[in-house]
Amino acid sequence: MIECVPNFSDGRRPEVIAALAAAIQAVAGVRLLDVSSDVDHNRTVITFVGAEADAVGEAAFAAVRAAQRLINLEEQRGAHPRIGATDVLPFVPLGTTTLGECVALAHAVGRRVGDELGLPVYLYEAAATRPERRNLADVRRGEYEGLRDSIANDPACAPDYGPARLGTAGAIAVGARPPLIAFNVFLSTTDVGVAQRIAKAVRHSNGGLRFVKALGLLVGGRAQVSLNLTDYRRTPLASVMALIRAEAMRYGVLVTETEVVGLIPEDALLAVAEAALQLHDFDRGLVLERRLREHNG
Repeated sequence: MIECVPNFSDGRRPEVIAALAAAIQAVAGVRLLDVSSDVDHNRTVITFVGAEADAVGEAAFAAVRAAQRLINLEEQRGAHPRIGATDVLPFVPLGTTTLGECVALAHAVGRRVGDELGLPVYLYEAAATRPERRNLADVRRGEYEGLRDSIANDPACAPDYGPARLGTAGAIAVGARPPLIAFNVFLSTTDVGVAQRIAKAVRHSNGGLRFVKALGLLVGGRAQVSLNLTDYRRTPLASVMALIRAEAMRYGVLVTETEVVGLIPEDALLAVAEAALQLHDFDRGLVLERRLREHNG
């Protein structure tokens, strides 16, 4: 199986979100798993899967084409950084599919998007052609407005595929990566500076936890730490939450609630339960639903 998790720069217009999902569902051989939208971030994350790379690639292309038609970055504003109508397009290996197969698919879809849709394409993570583009945050630095002003003149901004010019649909980052967890933590303050300082302490690029990316945002009048856990097995969610709570205490604030964006692996939640309950060498096969799945084939 191959999972695709496109992020679109619109979370406020139901008719646009429905059209994006419909474009994916119109392709035979893929299955839509989830649509998650956020009004404040002004962003929608759609998750779909397929057993054949060609079908997944076709559905991804159809969604990018629909977003190019429906989303205008000159008018779009939200809390989340973005460079394009389809901001990121990652392909994720599941089961026996290899990361290399997803890299090949990212290149094929990226080339087609550049050639047929005329969008600048930047390859990131495992699909990156340059070391400085592996990290999505580096690709997206300056956002749409910064890229619009520099793409034609700065060689460092030259896309991997497509033209070195930006239209109202912006650019797109296409990549291949392992599964990640998108996770938001709300704080008991309206001071976005506190969220930004906590994010800086947590994220790896500033000396924090490995495999953690974080931003401090103001969402719905509340300070939020917005996180991506790029390897939840090596840096568990429980460890991230423990550090965030400790940092929040330094500023006299509390974690009020959290939310998952999109889908989350079952093992990640079980790891949190094991940490909270201090379970030692717990056999996850003892979970009732897992045992039933085994017996049901």
